[in-house]
Amino acid sequence: MNIRKQAPPIVDAVNFKLHLKPYEHFTLNNGVPVYTVDAGAQEVMQIEMVFYAGNWYEQRQGIAAAANFMLKAGTTTKTAFQINESFEYYGAHLSRTCYNETAVIALHTLTKHLDVLLPVIHEILTSAEFPESELDIYKQNSKQRLIVNLKKPEFVASRLIDSYVYGEQHPYGKYTHEADIDALQIQELKTFYSKYYQHGQCAIFVSGKLPTNLQTALNQFFGDLPLSKPSMLNSIIPIMPVEQKKYRIVNDETAVQGAIRLAQNFPNRHHPDFKKVIVLNNLFGGFFGSRLMSNIREEKGYTYGIHSYLQSHLQESSWMVSTEAGIDVCEATIAEVYKEMELLRTEPVDDEELLLVQNYMMGSILGDLDGPFHIMAKWKNMILNNLPEDYFYQSVQAIKETNATEMMEMANKYLQPDAFYELVVY
Repeated sequence: MNIRKQAPPIVDAVNFKLHLKPYEHFTLNNGVPVYTVDAGAQEVMQIEMVFYAGNWYEQRQGIAAAANFMLKAGTTTKTAFQINESFEYYGAHLSRTCYNETAVIALHTLTKHLDVLLPVIHEILTSAEFPESELDIYKQNSKQRLIVNLKKPEFVASRLIDSYVYGEQHPYGKYTHEADIDALQIQELKTFYSKYYQHGQCAIFVSGKLPTNLQTALNQFFGDLPLSKPSMLNSIIPIMPVEQKKYRIVNDETAVQGAIRLAQNFPNRHHPDFKKVIVLNNLFGGFFGSRLMSNIREEKGYTYGIHSYLQSHLQESSWMVSTEAGIDVCEATIAEVYKEMELLRTEPVDDEELLLVQNYMMGSILGDLDGPFHIMAKWKNMILNNLPEDYFYQSVQAIKETNATEMMEMANKYLQPDAFYELVVY
């Protein structure tokens, strides 16, 4: 019986018992793995086809992104307009995205329309044409977008800091120049498409309200394609960080603010410190109540927002601090970042602040478990990173059990100013 005059007890999020709905798994006739989460009240679903076709595999800068974008540019029987119309008529959406290691084709649709739309995806994967006219449009738009973005300090800073941390020739540190876009040729896009999409490595992630014939349908349209299950990256490319650590670059003589980036190399998710460092990062600059926000935004007023985060890839990661501030306070902002690092190294965090961070992180995870798409995103992240199935629960336990001593130890190990690359672009 509810007692309306008495407020319900408040339970800290850190005491929640979180549960990650398990996935189901089957394999297509060609060995491609399919992971499914059947959940949700609405008759909607998402299919993500993940190919190992990111810029890690390209022979020249820009090919992977261009090939991925132009998958919808036309097939042997459909124009780009007809392909888009095939999805829009049913209220569906087919997106494609290219990352460092992987490239994704994602379908969002009402469950009842799946059988009508899978043949279109099959056609895209088997007979994409890459028309010259569409490539010309892609080049024109890409160059114009690049020209505009290169005037923005934050865009330039994000490009340069990756090249410093990983090396400009490393897949994580490369960035596209206008000449790279001009040099794109139809034949090299077709070659990349044939090798990494038509005959590539693929994993499929399906979530939402799933039809009973899902396995049969996927096998019908994709099970006979010459695809294979994902393996490790084709090679391990060593990072090549630059020697110089501090940079000040004038990109726009009329700029009134500068883009600040501080970053250091950091191990990937398999490192034993990674889970605890995630907690330290949130304490340092990972959410609105963090040390960096409280000091540099709330107290000093140097910036509208400042954040730190772990930029995680399959092979390597980096720990990044990112903000924009007025030109006259950029150096003071950097000094305050280092000050907060020192405080974390020398003074133990009090129980109240640590509990705040733990509650925030547990609450964020709870929000990430809202709905089948979010649940699958968790599983996809673990599967693609080759993490154990109990990694989710290990991470939750790490948040709950973190103490002030561990935070100070992690800060002394990783929050050393000399380890960070320091960049300001005006």
